[in-house]
Amino acid sequence: MKAQLESLGKKVASFFFPPESNQWLSFLRIGLGFQVVIYTWSCRTDWLELFSTNGQGFVNRVLTEKILSMQSPLVPRLGWLVWIGNHLGVNEALILWLVWGCLFVAGCGLLVGFFSRSAAIVAWFLHLSAIKSEEFLSYGMDNFTTIGLFYLMLSPLPDRFSLDARIWKVCPRDPQMLGFFRRILQLHVCFIYFFGGITKCTGSEWWDGTSIWRVMTSPPYNLVSPDVLIWWRHLLPVVGICICVLETGYPFFIWSRRTRLPWLMCIIGMHLTIGLTMGLYLFSLVMITLNIAAFWPSLRWWPVAEVRAAGATCHA
Repeated sequence: MKAQLESLGKKVASFFFPPESNQWLSFLRIGLGFQVVIYTWSCRTDWLELFSTNGQGFVNRVLTEKILSMQSPLVPRLGWLVWIGNHLGVNEALILWLVWGCLFVAGCGLLVGFFSRSAAIVAWFLHLSAIKSEEFLSYGMDNFTTIGLFYLMLSPLPDRFSLDARIWKVCPRDPQMLGFFRRILQLHVCFIYFFGGITKCTGSEWWDGTSIWRVMTSPPYNLVSPDVLIWWRHLLPVVGICICVLETGYPFFIWSRRTRLPWLMCIIGMHLTIGLTMGLYLFSLVMITLNIAAFWPSLRWWPVAEVRAAGATCHA
């Protein structure tokens, strides 16, 4: 019995702590940095309209934060920063622009890997605060960006390709810890696709193509002409079924070396198609970033053996 428990413990440890290089972490950092930069830059003209108490929208920040405070009083929100600024004599507009500037700078820091840990923490906190302060206007892209930033914030930064590593000559992190954080990200991505696929499978709209038709004919996602959709209407049920199969089968086929690459390419192709045909570019970008960082099989430009050798040299 003792030998069996020890064998089981070794298998669990080898699964959760596989030795990894940090190329996946480099890709995650750069992809999320690019995501945050594009997000903040695209919101620059509507930033005050979205988050100011004087915004003209029916659903404004104050209403959203009132509802949020009743549901989850400890969730970060921009109202906290505005309240602190008001007590320091700083007006709301300036505080909101400072938040925008800090989020943009944090995204740039992630992009080049400068003060990577601090940039990840700031980006996660401010992005989470922003989407929670306008939760009724946020969608899956915002949530997945926050998830990615959360993992990046906790991961063993800086990575080899960051500016931090080049300036301060930081030693490579423990390969087992790098493997642990990547493994948790992999499991999380599997849960996301599996339950998303199961949800789609339970409704008939995905089996007959109604969901795809409804989304692609509704503004602002109606980039494809209705005439084209009518011409290809018989393919919509096939596309819907393929999406259900891809997402539900994701955790079953992504782990095998034989099926990982084709399944991953199909998922990436699906998100590229969503971005190009519906204009959901940021959603596609963050999902492709998470998928490649989690499962791309060739992210080993820096072999694990070299990681161990460099680590041993640093600690010698």
